[in-house]
Amino acid sequence: MVKLHEYQGKQILAKYGISLPQSILATSPNEARQFAEKIGAVVVKAQVWTTSRAAQNLIHFAATSDEAAQAANTLIGQRVGNFIVEHVLVEEQVAIEQEWYLGLIIDDQARVPVLLFSAVGGSGIEEILTANPNQVIRHQINIREGLQDFEAREICRRAGIGGRTMLKLSQVIRRFYDATRYYEARSAEINPLVLTKDGQIMALDARFTIDDYALFRHPDLDIEVARELDRPPTKLEKIAWQVEKDDYRGTFYFIQMMSDFEKGQNVVGFHGAGGGGSMMNMDALLARGFQIANFVDTSGNPPASKVYRAARIILSQANIDGYYAGGSGVASQEQFHSARGLVKAFMDTQLNIPAVIRIGGNAEEEAIDILQRAKGTFPAPLEAYGRDDSPDMCAERLQALIETYEPLQDPPVRENPQAQDPYQFETVTGGTVTFDHALCRNCESKICIETCVPQILSLDEGVPVLNIGHDEAKRGACTECLACEVECYFLGNRGGIIHLPIQGLSSEKNHADID
Repeated sequence: MVKLHEYQGKQILAKYGISLPQSILATSPNEARQFAEKIGAVVVKAQVWTTSRAAQNLIHFAATSDEAAQAANTLIGQRVGNFIVEHVLVEEQVAIEQEWYLGLIIDDQARVPVLLFSAVGGSGIEEILTANPNQVIRHQINIREGLQDFEAREICRRAGIGGRTMLKLSQVIRRFYDATRYYEARSAEINPLVLTKDGQIMALDARFTIDDYALFRHPDLDIEVARELDRPPTKLEKIAWQVEKDDYRGTFYFIQMMSDFEKGQNVVGFHGAGGGGSMMNMDALLARGFQIANFVDTSGNPPASKVYRAARIILSQANIDGYYAGGSGVASQEQFHSARGLVKAFMDTQLNIPAVIRIGGNAEEEAIDILQRAKGTFPAPLEAYGRDDSPDMCAERLQALIETYEPLQDPPVRENPQAQDPYQFETVTGGTVTFDHALCRNCESKICIETCVPQILSLDEGVPVLNIGHDEAKRGACTECLACEVECYFLGNRGGIIHLPIQGLSSEKNHADID
């Protein structure tokens, strides 16, 4: 789930015709001052993902422009939990006649949205309603028919609200529901929803939590990373999200658990496959005294390219001492895909830290052979094991390798030679596959044809070419199995090269360099 700031929630309400106080989103005291000079008394509110802002002194009332500037100066830059206040919402003060609470939740047991309304609203509403649950009106909504006019009016009547106020309020309630449904909110609230002294109904605060799986349908929300985090996303998490958000083939989840550490602190880059198996392997590492820099999960039958990009991102973390990959050992996907993704990542970065891979599942023997075969193509040691090898033993092996391996101070950089006779096509994630036909003509094995998983390659006058259209390959017929580079490197004439860009991550420098 992704939580929106108050300002973002109010932007949604405004689109649905719900009245709001005049306001600006300010990033400096001077902006707050200038706005207050125009409209008079204001409220200055920190924009952070937290509840009970009034109790935390994150909401200031300012009668003058100088007070508004002082309030903004106090709030901007303040640390709230793991967040730093970067913006404040500066809005006009309104004269309030009455406060209400309006909310919506998804009742997973009843499998319907439930509208919540209370004639009591404002600061401390959670404690008030917890103590007096009978003050909350709950109304289940028929998802097919939506919230009807008569239902919204009935909610008002049950709360003791009648006359013209009922008509205005029922319209706001319907618009609120329409906004939550369109933006696929798992929960939302307006607190307080107020009746002003001059008879207007206004939303003075707003809170939306959006289903992260629905965010691709709402680019206007401009959510940078669709993750529920207790802090701002790191640079690497933003890079990883760009890999994940548009590629639905399998899972790729990346989160940094440590971001400030030095070499020699026993920190491991962790690459899991499946939640339960990953936890079991992480427990084994922790029992050996390791610290874990990140959590990654590539499961659910990801393509080799996704495993490759995951490994590249893990390895871009400076100062990690080792690389450990391990999951449940019973994954359904063919493990040679993951093995090829790892091998290409290790070769491209010229792996300079020890790596232990516990890779279990279908075709694990072939996967282990692919990994073992790659030894010597990069400086650091690599060991591969299967499902019958315990996580404890694998963690012990990584510990031994780290203790005996001295990383190179100036590791080599892998450079692919310029193709003399290139044949090239694009892949679905923006990558390119290049065959140097000058090398392919002299290849005896033609291993790329044999190992191409989607079987989209054929020989034409002794060289590999697509047997489908280039557009079809780009749309996904090329599954990015990476065989035409990895297998060609070890069993062919090294004429196949695959470039898989990672937005924000250097593909031309050593692994620790981030663009």
